Amino acid sequence: MSQHRLSCEELVKDHGGGFQLGPLSLDLAEGLTCLVGPNGAGKSTFFRLAAGIEKPTTGTIALQAGDGEKLGYLPQDPDLPRGATCEDFLHYVAWVHRIPAQQRSETVTRVLAHTNLADRRTSKIRTLSGGMSRRLGIAQALIHDPALLLLDEPTVGLDPRQRIALRETIASAARGRIVIVSTHLVEDIRGLADRVIVLNEGAVIFDGDVPALEGKATPDAPGDTDLERAIATLMGEAE
Repeated sequence: MSQHRLSCEELVKDHGGGFQLGPLSLDLAEGLTCLVGPNGAGKSTFFRLAAGIEKPTTGTIALQAGDGEKLGYLPQDPDLPRGATCEDFLHYVAWVHRIPAQQRSETVTRVLAHTNLADRRTSKIRTLSGGMSRRLGIAQALIHDPALLLLDEPTVGLDPRQRIALRETIASAARGRIVIVSTHLVEDIRGLADRVIVLNEGAVIFDGDVPALEGKATPDAPGDTDLERAIATLMGEAE
């Protein structure tokens, strides 16, 4: 039975101006969930609520973790200190998370290896490629071994090789924790998701696995694959 769970009960966030996220009632367990939808669907709002940056208008969102409620968060546009080395930045993050001094070097080494950045330990962050910078962002989010890892549009702007490498890092990070990845890139879903939640205009219009999502495709929907056609079909039905 899963040890970690993220539960939403009738969760609503009303931003005014006509947009409202929810009401959402979801139970998310360990493994990798892709939160899919167009820009403005409510993905980033959900992440800010899950991270505690914003409070619900009504309803609840709560993390149950067996060894403490720990959160790792990579926002869509992380502000990394470009003049620092990868090692120094991660040592600072470890200090912020109150990892004991005698454990920090080992912890930094572990997360650099886990994100395939061991050979860039002493590199300045400004010298990293876009894909490496995103992997460093995941490393800082993992450094305190969180029960819940939130990755907001982590593959946006990356080339195909960088996206593949990052997806491998994300899949590895999903072992033994809840990982939620928001994306509007269809190709990310097949390579990552145990579960897919599709949002449109603040509402859940699909919740299931990839084969069930592909089963929603209609032959006349736009797209080159069943996955693309399924999302196009769902979006069309939601209009």
